[in-house]
Amino acid sequence: MGMRLQFVVGILTGLLLAGCAEDLGVDQHGRKVTAEQLDGQWLVINYWAEWCGPCRTEIPELNRLAEQTQGRAVRVLGVNFDTLQGDALSKAAEGLGIRFTVLAQDPAARYQLPRNDVLPVTYIVDGDGRLRERLLGEQSAAGLLARLTELQGKE
Repeated sequence: MGMRLQFVVGILTGLLLAGCAEDLGVDQHGRKVTAEQLDGQWLVINYWAEWCGPCRTEIPELNRLAEQTQGRAVRVLGVNFDTLQGDALSKAAEGLGIRFTVLAQDPAARYQLPRNDVLPVTYIVDGDGRLRERLLGEQSAAGLLARLTELQGKE
């Protein structure tokens, strides 16, 4: 009986740890972002920095896109290019008026996003977690929504 209990506890521990490994860390408010929250969602992942002029003008467009896609299987996510964390990330996001989720940890490895040294850059990831498009430069809400609609129609 003791070995069986250890086996069950080992299996349960492994499952719990595997579930935690899929989480995407926290957002700019310190709230946990779980894989479950994003599973099946199309993701618009935008990399930005405070010093990037086009990023600053693009953020209101991303806010608009996030509002326009509420209730749909689309999430707008931001990632700070300079890897700001904690209070610094929160203050930067607030200072730029970001109203969408900003991830404190870079999800590039999870979604196999190529490294990019040009900002802004936006990636569109489908509901299965596959990279569908990389868009360089400033984007508009209307352009992103049109591109999402087109890509989703090809499914």
